[in-house]
Amino acid sequence: MRAILRLLGFLKPFWGWVTLSVLLNAATVFAGVGLLGTSADLIARAALQPGIAPLQVSIVGVRFFGISRAVLRYLERLVSHSVNFRLLAQLRVWFYRRLEPLVPARLQDYRSGDVLQRAIGDIETLENFYVRVIAPPLSAILVTVGMGWFVGLVDWRLGMVLAGGLLTGGGGLSLLAYWIGQKWGGVYVQQRALLNAEMVGIIQGLADIVAYSQEGRIKGDVEFSLTAVSRIQRHMVLGSGLVNGLMTFLSNFTLVLVLWLAIPLVNAGALEGYRLAVLAVLTLASFEAVNSLPQAAQLLSGNLESAKRLFEISDQSPAVNDPIDPQGTPAVEYPRLEVNKLTFTYPELTLPALRGIDFWLSPGRKIAVVGESGAGKSTLIQLLLRFWDYDEGEIRLNGVGYQHLDSTHIRGYFGVVSATPYLFSATVRQNLLIARPDASDEALYHAIQTAGLTEWLKALPDGLESWVGEHGQFLSGGERQRLAVARALLSQAPFILLDEPTAGLDSLNEIQLIRTIFDLFREQGVLWITHRLIEMDQMDEILVLQNGQIVERGNHHRLLAAGGVYSGLWQAQQRVLWNSGPQLLI
Repeated sequence: MRAILRLLGFLKPFWGWVTLSVLLNAATVFAGVGLLGTSADLIARAALQPGIAPLQVSIVGVRFFGISRAVLRYLERLVSHSVNFRLLAQLRVWFYRRLEPLVPARLQDYRSGDVLQRAIGDIETLENFYVRVIAPPLSAILVTVGMGWFVGLVDWRLGMVLAGGLLTGGGGLSLLAYWIGQKWGGVYVQQRALLNAEMVGIIQGLADIVAYSQEGRIKGDVEFSLTAVSRIQRHMVLGSGLVNGLMTFLSNFTLVLVLWLAIPLVNAGALEGYRLAVLAVLTLASFEAVNSLPQAAQLLSGNLESAKRLFEISDQSPAVNDPIDPQGTPAVEYPRLEVNKLTFTYPELTLPALRGIDFWLSPGRKIAVVGESGAGKSTLIQLLLRFWDYDEGEIRLNGVGYQHLDSTHIRGYFGVVSATPYLFSATVRQNLLIARPDASDEALYHAIQTAGLTEWLKALPDGLESWVGEHGQFLSGGERQRLAVARALLSQAPFILLDEPTAGLDSLNEIQLIRTIFDLFREQGVLWITHRLIEMDQMDEILVLQNGQIVERGNHHRLLAAGGVYSGLWQAQQRVLWNSGPQLLI
């Protein structure tokens, strides 16, 4: 019930249109009933061969209801679908706004395909919520009351029988359909979500699946999931067929009861004989208002399960809460980033990922953070970008603590080049404009030229409008990294965060790219996260992390002379490079 109330809350801005839609739907049913009733009256009375004058009202009624039914149905569809599409648009915007602050901290436990299914599939499932679940019952209530009253004018017992039949069909059979939907509808939504998440993962990893000859196993897994979904759908269809059959039986049974009560009235002269045909047609036509209610009840369970899946994510509190009245950073000639006694522990873990971290960064200064995997290097990047709030210590931008700043404002100070830069399935231009949406073509070409991609761009068939493919699949590893560098250049951020930007490149290209990056960002403050000790003599300071703590710090030569952890890492790397080829020694 709580989920229904929350969904109904999204309809508040459109309550006027919703009311109009319900009234139009009821009017359409009344027009349909009127059309069939007047048609039956016309045919039955014409069989008695009266003059044309007694038939005039019925003739006009047929024309009126025939035209009005078509017009009303068009208007009802126009209004209801307009409300529906506005509701879906509002749901999508609302969900994205709730989703964005949760990234990446709160979504680490969700598969990307599952999140995609919630953002697209579950919201599309709710498309049925208003058109097929909310509006029809309200219209059915109006029709039940109206037709019960109208037929009751002939005899109150006839009105009670018709209203009782409509209530049984709209209420009793809907409860049965809801029970069937509750049993299978929620399971169907969950199973479909698992299947879609699985398919997203398979498509993304298709190249590796083929490379390792796992097509047969993956095909078996997909067939198993499809069979499970088909089995659930079969149960739902069987249930729907049962309810539809019962609805047909109920409408005919109600007709029999109406005739059973009306025939004695004809024999007694209280009801004209031709009116019997009109009553029969009106009875069957009235069930148009309730025929769709069992389907609505069956869909309700799936709608509620989709809503619960959306609310499961949207109800999570962000890992970072921006201040209600954020400050701005003072305008200074040389921005400064200060990290003091920084300590952070991931939720549900006991050991800190980072503990007592201190350093400062300003334009022109280069710092390397080195250490083995799991030492806390990438966690530091996430804290600087304020994906998490730290537990102790402080990070300050131009003297203002992070807790006083808006997250978007903070991230505007940083350009990021990661190990796996995300390139959207879009054009080169669109991927670059993420960094600066208002950038001119001149700025784009300058960034590409500076990143060393001029010849590559000239070779593309459509230049900036060339498609890069999903995750940049049409680009080589080096081209993807250089495009990420161009994007960081375009951002004009005073600080550059490099998170293993050369991962996956061979040693020669790795050294070349690092030297290019250092040359391009010589005027920015650079924080380089790496476990590869390359070009370390270019660093102003090196921080050696171990178990989340700085165990050594200093420049390259000083740390080598100390003979500690850094020296051990350096010597181990030199041995690996020697085995790969003496020319790679650095």
